[in-house]
Amino acid sequence: MSRHDWRVVEPPPPYGQALPVTAGIRRVVANNPGPMTGNGTNTWIVDHDGGAAVIDPGVTDAAHLDAVERALNGRRLTHIILTHTHHDHLDGAAPLSQRSGASIHAWHSSAEPTFSPDVGLHDLDEVAGLRVLYTPGHATDHICLETGDGIIFTGDHVMGWSTTLVPPAPHGSVQLFLDSMERLIGRGSRLLLSAHGPAIEQPETCMRGLMAHRLARHESIAALLRPQPRTVEQIVDAAYFRLRPGLRRAATLNLRAHLEKLRDDGRAIQTGDSWAAAPA
Repeated sequence: MSRHDWRVVEPPPPYGQALPVTAGIRRVVANNPGPMTGNGTNTWIVDHDGGAAVIDPGVTDAAHLDAVERALNGRRLTHIILTHTHHDHLDGAAPLSQRSGASIHAWHSSAEPTFSPDVGLHDLDEVAGLRVLYTPGHATDHICLETGDGIIFTGDHVMGWSTTLVPPAPHGSVQLFLDSMERLIGRGSRLLLSAHGPAIEQPETCMRGLMAHRLARHESIAALLRPQPRTVEQIVDAAYFRLRPGLRRAATLNLRAHLEKLRDDGRAIQTGDSWAAAPA
């Protein structure tokens, strides 16, 4: 597999429209494109026997929420579900709940101090016909949602257009990210629908490619460690010498998370904000 075989990309999709994906599932893309969101946050509308659920309402933009309501196709909105509480997923939840009266469902232990879900979810819970899969790594409160016929809504954990930011503790963990990826691979899904980017029609190819990319990055960071301590900023400069403007903060968070795993595995020594290779 080449280093790019896992990528799944698309031209910018239309905003404010319901984009059918498969029977009973529609996508509305929020108009919040950027280096961390790609073409924008995907809001998923999923029909079930009692009405419809909305996954990741995204932004507070009224035009986006109007489009989400139109995409219900006359069905009653019964559940608003968050894959995690980063603001490009969370912020539209309260306004949509106020419009519809639907309750907000999310992982029971919120990573966002200002937010508590109306209904707290736990691993393997069933909500609106979907099974909850706890997948920490990108965020401590990250979940994926699995249909009964092999579709997984992966939030930010798996995105075909880009690798996922994994922040350092207490917000994220490289080891937990890898463990969660193995869990998803083991589900044998037929389709992945992420919070950013197009549908992923070859789930295992994409996920194994993402894991290989992550592990290769991990080893490249390990190779930059020296017996003499270096600051995180010095290691960032060495690791990301062609970094695009606006991505330095994300790269620094990602690198810190990898350094923490190297430390926990006995391969790095941390002294304050400086890091060195552990003696062989």
